[in-house]
Amino acid sequence: MLRILITNDDGVRSEGIKALADAVAHLGEVTVVAPVGESSAIGHALTLTRPLRLEEVAERWFAVDGTPTDCVNIAVSKILGARPGLVLSGINKGYNIGDDVTYSGTVAGAMEGALLGVPSIAVSQCRVPVYDFRQAAAAARTIAEAVVERGLAPRMFLNVNVPPVPMQGFRTTVQARRNHMTQVLEGVDPRGRTYFWISEADYEWVPDERSDFHAVKQGFVSVTPLLVDLTSHEHLPLVEGLSLPAGVGVD
Repeated sequence: MLRILITNDDGVRSEGIKALADAVAHLGEVTVVAPVGESSAIGHALTLTRPLRLEEVAERWFAVDGTPTDCVNIAVSKILGARPGLVLSGINKGYNIGDDVTYSGTVAGAMEGALLGVPSIAVSQCRVPVYDFRQAAAAARTIAEAVVERGLAPRMFLNVNVPPVPMQGFRTTVQARRNHMTQVLEGVDPRGRTYFWISEADYEWVPDERSDFHAVKQGFVSVTPLLVDLTSHEHLPLVEGLSLPAGVGVD
């Protein structure tokens, strides 16, 4: 039987993770291991400075007081005892498109699965006042079925984003680019100390009809293949052309 591991960054009690688990239950045995609480924008962080606690909140549902990356590793090492056949992360409340994938805990959960050699998928949907996960769950089910049947390339995973409007279909996309400027708000607490609050960035997306941003704006489910290898292979000759010394001594 196919073993499926599901995690997220919205927390183990998020409605999105329940919808995702239900959507793929027909494919095999589902185990949910997710952060005990909100872990958004935590990226691919791994907790090394303190012990982690594990709690079984329901049958085959576990909460970890750590990050999505922690959850995947604890699930594989201590709960499943082996690599699953599929890792899913989501359904996230809010898109993870373009440059935002570098911050996303949802994407990180799938990335960790890919690093462990498991076909993995991150699923997110548009941030809206009232969430309905049915469309995103249906999209996730369709993609998961295809991945189980056909597989993925090694060290590759899929980043899926679902629009809030009735979906027009699926589109294979690239990461959007934006002119990035993060907002840092400044204030003073009741004791007179200055504090800073990082908020959602001001941005303008660079026009690109192949991008994930363009796809969801057009009502398509965006499916972007991502690699855990961040090496810019095409620029290796450029760096080699810098003629850096082969060895550097310290006097």
